[in-house]
Amino acid sequence: MSEVASSTPPLDERSLELRRLVVRALDGGKRGHIGSSLSLIEILRVLYDDVLRFDPARPDWPERDRCILSKGHGCIALYALLADKGFFPPAELDRFCHVDAILGGHPERGKAPGIEASTGALGHGLSIGAGMALAARMQKRSSKVFVITGDGEINEGSVWEAALATGKHKLANLTVVVDYNKLQSAGTTREIQDLEPLADKWTSFGFQVREVDGHDVDALRTCFKNLPFDGAKPSAVIAHTIKGKGVSFAESDAAWHHKSRLSDDVIAELYAAIGGRDA
Repeated sequence: MSEVASSTPPLDERSLELRRLVVRALDGGKRGHIGSSLSLIEILRVLYDDVLRFDPARPDWPERDRCILSKGHGCIALYALLADKGFFPPAELDRFCHVDAILGGHPERGKAPGIEASTGALGHGLSIGAGMALAARMQKRSSKVFVITGDGEINEGSVWEAALATGKHKLANLTVVVDYNKLQSAGTTREIQDLEPLADKWTSFGFQVREVDGHDVDALRTCFKNLPFDGAKPSAVIAHTIKGKGVSFAESDAAWHHKSRLSDDVIAELYAAIGGRDA
């Protein structure tokens, strides 16, 4: 499966509403990583709706599952889910990237509840996740660890060092999810640093691998609910996605990787593309 299936179901109202929360944050900050956030929505939606154990009233509950957004520049999608789940009021989205805000351009642990790791520099989430998974095993906790990486991010050698250690320790309580939208900030992954054969790479590092349409909610649910794929190995999910998914004029366009000084007109166009501000 090299591309997102053409049979991907249309975005439902929940996916559209989560995208409206993303645009709300973009409106508040007048900037942000648009394409990188929109490709993540269904992955995070299914994790937070159907898979992860957490308690917004106790964000540091020891028995919780951990979700690390290693591709930290996609943070607005994570903020949308955390606000939706009650970790902080949705009004915080209106203050995105303000000087005194808790929500910045990359996630920062300790500033906003629900954020498991500071991922302002890419390439470190899997190392942190491996440590968390080892700690859970040593402390005999049933906590699961999910690490969401970007496809451009996994050009980083530190990712593969962490993958080696994760495979060596047979961390079946850890799952890495690759947001494989095939488009980096400056062009396609094939042009910049071809990742194929990507599934074979993760397999060779000791992971059990599955590929899935990253915008098909039912397919993601089925995939995640079958974790771990092998009780003696970490799992890798390659989620085939579309950068900018849901905003037709931004889809698969590297120019929408990040935008600064977003005008009210552009914000209005983004809202219109996902059904309107008050839909």
